Amino acid sequence: MSTLPSAAMKKIRIGDLLVENGLITAEQLQKALAEQRRLGSKLGRTLIDLGYVSENDMLELLSRQLSIPLIDLRSYRFDPVLVRKLPETLARRFRSIVLREEGSAYVVGMADPTDLFAYDEMARVLGREVRLALVREDDVLRTFDTVYRRTEEISSLAQELSEEVSADAALDVSQLGLGEDAADAPVVKLLQSMFVDAVQAGASDIHIEPDTDCLRLRQRIHGALNEQIIRDKQLASALVLRLKLMAGLNISEKRLPQDGRFQISVRSKAIDVRVSTMPVQHGESVVMRLLDQSGAMLNLEHLGMPAPMLARFRNVLKSPSGIILVTGPTGSGKTTSLYAALHSLNQPEKKIITVEDPVEYRLPRISQVQVNTKIGLGFATVLRSALRQDPDVILVGEMRDQETAEIGLRAAMTGHLVLSTLHTNDAVGTADRLLDMGAPGYLLAASLRAIIAQRLVRRICDSCGERYLPSVNDQAWLNDMRPGINTDGLRRGRGCQHCNGTGYRGRIGVYEYLEPTLEMLEALRRGSQDGFVRAASQAPLFRPLAQAALDYALAGLSTIEEAKRVGGEIAHSAEE
Repeated sequence: MSTLPSAAMKKIRIGDLLVENGLITAEQLQKALAEQRRLGSKLGRTLIDLGYVSENDMLELLSRQLSIPLIDLRSYRFDPVLVRKLPETLARRFRSIVLREEGSAYVVGMADPTDLFAYDEMARVLGREVRLALVREDDVLRTFDTVYRRTEEISSLAQELSEEVSADAALDVSQLGLGEDAADAPVVKLLQSMFVDAVQAGASDIHIEPDTDCLRLRQRIHGALNEQIIRDKQLASALVLRLKLMAGLNISEKRLPQDGRFQISVRSKAIDVRVSTMPVQHGESVVMRLLDQSGAMLNLEHLGMPAPMLARFRNVLKSPSGIILVTGPTGSGKTTSLYAALHSLNQPEKKIITVEDPVEYRLPRISQVQVNTKIGLGFATVLRSALRQDPDVILVGEMRDQETAEIGLRAAMTGHLVLSTLHTNDAVGTADRLLDMGAPGYLLAASLRAIIAQRLVRRICDSCGERYLPSVNDQAWLNDMRPGINTDGLRRGRGCQHCNGTGYRGRIGVYEYLEPTLEMLEALRRGSQDGFVRAASQAPLFRPLAQAALDYALAGLSTIEEAKRVGGEIAHSAEE
């Protein structure tokens, strides 16, 4: 039977240890103990949350006291086989992870190496001597979702489902997962595993795509698709039919696209799933958008806007009337920005109505209307009715046509604050788009308060990011963008297990903010698109999207490739 290192045999009282070393006072310890009893949390976490001691100082003290190393998981390269020696349930329960083998022992990182019960249980399960290392709790929690992926489980369940489908040629796949034993049906377990894996990985979409001789399962993670291939394409029909049943779609209709939604619970999170089916060459393709309804709504501060721009945006949101437009292509984060703005405006004294297709997040106190064109409930129809409901603020999901644009602009002129989106590539092109749609220039000039164009660029992985020198081609592009540029802060990711080898982990918003000047408004009144573009480009506080993306690259938050992508999208739009 393995034993703890001698330094850890005695029970360490972390509070007394911190007081003895002068990191906290006795008074702070007593307050923390009282708070710990109230919350039922661990003392160390309580002290950190109260701000009495930094996590680094406490961990370094524990590392010295126990004579065990402090490991930075953000840059650690894991062996997936070794990690899975410790079951995920135990790993999460004890905040522990297997790091490496040392002879006949396993080195295990623990957030709380003084937990003797956890140590004994891990030694019993692993069946080997356990040597301890210290890791940060936040780091180990983030690591779990990366290393305990369900790729193998999905493959195993897919094989089980394939065998069930193949065993009986007369089997009606639409009945799979129905009846008393539905929860144990392979198709249900496969879908559950797919959803859990997607939520753990932070995927925004799941794609199910039948191909010539296989089934492709793809997840969009941080804007990029990751693929897993299932060799038996017969599974596609079982999965699609089950999803249609869950979304309340017509299972007999395979020739036309269909849209639906359902809600599931994954790891105590309420996930709203928007389902879109489409007939393709080898069957039906399904794309599911995952919306976490249990997460806290983003505040404006969390959008990532530069502080001066955020201050201007907050100020314009105080306007009693007018229209604020957020623009960008699909997947650029427009809805997130609008919901963050609504969150800041959502006060008891304000009546807020939204007209959306679809309603993505449920918000308290806000009247949200889902458009339904099949019964004649379009944007314009709902918007007219909404104006009779005495609103202060109206959100229009998208300005899709001249009628909707005119009603929204007139509402903005008559005492309502209107928020909406438009599919344009930059802020300057938004006025062109509205004028081309037939919106009168005088209405635009009278109601326009601000235009925000945005993109999402991938953030460099914290675990494998490193400085580098730009190539000759990159240096030439940088010189064209900004002569005499300093490239000392450029970074890129090598690729590691934390970022699935991509070098990127997470995304950050890039914004272009435009408030109309007198010159711009005069150009709008005349209906002069060229005049508006000239006046906008000369506005003193205006900063184009491409330059904002370049700022992130120079600061080491994103890469030159991402900045080039943003610049290329805008240039392509201008050529068209």
